[in-house]
Amino acid sequence: MFVRRAVLAGLSSLFLAPFASFSADLPDLGGRTVVVVTENAYPPLQFVDPKTGQAVGWEYDAMNEIAKRLNFKVEYQNTSWDAMIQAVSDGQYQVGMTGITIKDDRKEKVDFSDPYMRSQQLMLVRGDETRFRDAKSFAALESGLVGAQPGTSPFYTAVYEILDGNEQNSRIKLFETFGATVQALKAGDVDLVLTDSTAGEGYVAASNGGLKIVGEPLGTEDFGFIFPKGSDLVTSVNAAIAALKADGTFETLNKKWFLDYKMGE
Repeated sequence: MFVRRAVLAGLSSLFLAPFASFSADLPDLGGRTVVVVTENAYPPLQFVDPKTGQAVGWEYDAMNEIAKRLNFKVEYQNTSWDAMIQAVSDGQYQVGMTGITIKDDRKEKVDFSDPYMRSQQLMLVRGDETRFRDAKSFAALESGLVGAQPGTSPFYTAVYEILDGNEQNSRIKLFETFGATVQALKAGDVDLVLTDSTAGEGYVAASNGGLKIVGEPLGTEDFGFIFPKGSDLVTSVNAAIAALKADGTFETLNKKWFLDYKMGE
């Protein structure tokens, strides 16, 4: 699906050509400031680069390009995942981004943009794991522990699609960030982390054999930006998302962050 690194420069010039025509057709937000909140804990979508200390990732690049085309200034702020949806719903922030799955129950609190990415949930385990090979065999391993953030899609998948439907199941260990679940997996404190394919493939590639994916995908997720209910930004951002898909910008970002970027290097 992705072209090789050798032709990246040529691709970049091709993708730059249609930007002006697409931008000319997009709404102009007049240079207003838009406060965007994220968690900085979900690589490669958004995270703090250990080399530079700068917040970077696919979502930052995408939002910066959306802001450029719609003519608004972005002010980034941070909060925890468990506080984000409610904080955006309350109007503390105007946009939220952290790989948020579009779900009907969340739509009761916030408005979603159109999907900007589709991903599948995968089973991330240690590289030397041999006790289970899929969701069924993990469920049968009574000593097996899964790490998850409360209220996330991986949490509910673990509860209802792998385990017994009990959200208080002691086999689920809760963590504040996705990165913390992966660290617990590496340390042997849990045995499984559910992740979407975008983050999972990045962690595996950077692990030098320390992590791997097992089993079949457990479903698909559509990611969207969130807004307070009734936000006037939704229509404009949707128009920009459509333009970025149409002119290949999102494909370029996919290559940059999911193929070329090597976490930890």
